[in-house]
Amino acid sequence: MACQRRSAAWFCRNAHAGAGRISRGIIMLIERIWSANAYRNFHYLIACPESGEALAVDPLEWRLVQAAARQRGWTITQILNTHEHLDHTGGNAGLVEVTRAKVLAHADAAARIGGVDRGLSKGDVIRVGRTVELECMDTPGHTLAHVCLFAHTEQPALFCGDTFFNAGAGNCHNGGDPAVLYETFARQLARLPDSTRIFAGHEYMARNLEFTLDREPDNAVAKTRVATARQLDASAMPVTTLGEEKQFNTFLRLQSPTVLARLRERFADIGERPDAKTVFLKLRELRDKW
Repeated sequence: MACQRRSAAWFCRNAHAGAGRISRGIIMLIERIWSANAYRNFHYLIACPESGEALAVDPLEWRLVQAAARQRGWTITQILNTHEHLDHTGGNAGLVEVTRAKVLAHADAAARIGGVDRGLSKGDVIRVGRTVELECMDTPGHTLAHVCLFAHTEQPALFCGDTFFNAGAGNCHNGGDPAVLYETFARQLARLPDSTRIFAGHEYMARNLEFTLDREPDNAVAKTRVATARQLDASAMPVTTLGEEKQFNTFLRLQSPTVLARLRERFADIGERPDAKTVFLKLRELRDKW
């Protein structure tokens, strides 16, 4: 198996190197760190098992991240901000002070974040130690300068910040655009391999599944999932795959007959056969008020 969960950590490898600019076999360790804060952040460490070098993703609660790295015997050498919002960048200064790590972020967000050492663009490769290579995806919508990281491992991994949540999609309240977010979903995220594991920036699983059931009350998978999610501590919430998400994430179920029927009840002007973009935007509008 490509990724094996060990507590809150995963070991991932690649048996098929050579995808685009990703030229070497990828072997990486992933540590998910639950923040237990009001924002419900998940932080991540992505480490090279050979060198012990690690990349910290959106480390708001930087002391927790540094403590996790120390416990694992890793050295944080880079920090990646998926976007410019303070609940993702607020830990940069503290972690840089204790690690001297380099800060990476979307080139168009660098000035707003401050202290960025490397501005990223679509297709850039982030290397960590000797074995880890991550592809930068330009994924606007939640903000207009947002990146996701994609690992071309045998079981791929997507570190998606606030673009894509387990059972949900990012909002566009603070500098985003729902129409742009739809294009990111339709043209990029939905086309990734179904085996891609979704490592999101926050934990909203139960609430997102409740919205799915509000829109699609006959979704049996969502009913089962929400019952489980309500009983789990956030730190133990499962990591989903894209294939699983297509079964219960409303924003990936734009052709569901029930979703369409219930949407027409609220928005009669969308007609009998609304296009996928219209459905996505109306769902996002409802979720914003729900």
